[in-house]
Amino acid sequence: MQTLKLFSISLLLFTVFGCNVSPKPIDYGNDGCHFCKMTIVDKVHAAEIVTKKGKVYKFDATECMIHFMKEFDTSEIALYLSNNYLEPETLIDATNATFLISKNVPSPMGAFLSAFKTKEDAAKIKADKGGKLYSWEALLTKFQN
Repeated sequence: MQTLKLFSISLLLFTVFGCNVSPKPIDYGNDGCHFCKMTIVDKVHAAEIVTKKGKVYKFDATECMIHFMKEFDTSEIALYLSNNYLEPETLIDATNATFLISKNVPSPMGAFLSAFKTKEDAAKIKADKGGKLYSWEALLTKFQN
C-alpha cells in the first residue's frame, strides 16, 4: 500500500511539473534557429514554438517558424510566439499579433516581416515605413504560396 501511495504522489508531481508548456528565454548570440541553423541575434524578430508536451523550438525570425510548421504536426503545437518589434526580447502570442511586411524594416531572413502586439502599434510603423498589415491567418496563407 505504501508503494502505491508513493507511486501516485510521484505520478501527480510529474504530471503537474513535468510538462511545463511555457516559453523559454532566447539566449541571443548563442541559441540557433531550429529551421535555418543561423545563430539568433536579432532581438526584435525572433520566434518560438512550444509544443503541448513543453518542447521549445527557437527561430531567428517568424518566417523560419512558419517554414518549420510545414514540416511539423501542428496539432502538437500549444504556443506560437514572435518577438514584439516595439519591445525587443519580448515574446507575444503570434496568433493574436498583427504583422507588417515592409521593405523598410529588414528582418534576418529577408522577408521584411515584423510582429506587433496590437494592430494600432503596427499601423503606426506602417504609416512611417510603408508596407502591408497581416493577421496570423492571412500571414500563413501568404507564406503557403
